[in-house]
Amino acid sequence: MSSKFVSIIYELLDDPRINGQKVVDELTALGATEATITTTPVNYEAPEDITQVCDFIKVVIKGSNGKSAGGETPAPTMGIIGRLGAQQAQPDRIGIVSDSDGSIVALATAMKLLDMSAKGAQLEGDVIITTHIATHVSITPHDPVDFMGMPVSSGTMNENEVDDAMDAILSVDTSKGNSIIKHRGIAISATAKEGYILRVSPDLVTLMEYATGRPAKTFPITTQDITPYDNGVYHFNSIMQPHVATTAPVVGLAITAKTVVPGSETGASYESELVDATVFAVEVAKQFTWQKTSFYNADEYQKLLDMYGSLAFLQK
Repeated sequence: MSSKFVSIIYELLDDPRINGQKVVDELTALGATEATITTTPVNYEAPEDITQVCDFIKVVIKGSNGKSAGGETPAPTMGIIGRLGAQQAQPDRIGIVSDSDGSIVALATAMKLLDMSAKGAQLEGDVIITTHIATHVSITPHDPVDFMGMPVSSGTMNENEVDDAMDAILSVDTSKGNSIIKHRGIAISATAKEGYILRVSPDLVTLMEYATGRPAKTFPITTQDITPYDNGVYHFNSIMQPHVATTAPVVGLAITAKTVVPGSETGASYESELVDATVFAVEVAKQFTWQKTSFYNADEYQKLLDMYGSLAFLQK
């Protein structure tokens, strides 16, 4: 069960000394041959403290007919990004914070897929999973609750977490600090592609209902949410930010709550939701690389382009 890997990752990230190397060591132990770290200094409020860094993690789980295999007609590549500010808010908090949820799901998904592959259940296409590890960020004022700060700019995150080989992206982020969606569980967004907010993918709705055994939940996104994070307008949160750095379709996978829960608080990561999100992400990776699930209708998207032109300027 995916709960095993959620538990392993949760305990790992709860360590105040956590860093990217410890995560990569866990992934390598499960058979990862392409797990890498890129280290960047953080934009911490104490700039003289150069010991604090942000470690970007990237792991590639190779498919039997993926791009990495070099075939003439490779299967599509699935991208899963764990979005967050940081796993911890030292020195103001002790232990793992709610904001870590996106990275927990992304890394637990990586572990589950590696375990499957080692046992012979290799996916058709490659899966690229990225996230970052940070423990020292400021807490940013925001309505209705304060946000975790970001260790680096959103642009730097996209540079390290969005890969051109990704043919579709599932962006996972905790989304409890709002009054828009009041539901304890998980929810998906409409698909965003090159400035367009398209319909919610019926295929992903079906997979979510299979994965949870409950009616699928969605959350609203607006044009503002798919524009760059630093443009001075309100954003729901950073869950849709990978959209500004790719031509691939992007869907947000949110971990949600019935009450408004700050991402900067500890004791606010819920196991059942993390497991549901991980199971869903694994199933999406299976079906998308198998070309049995689509994030959007290509014909409808082309009609929009023919009638209204490109909206890619919204990504800039």
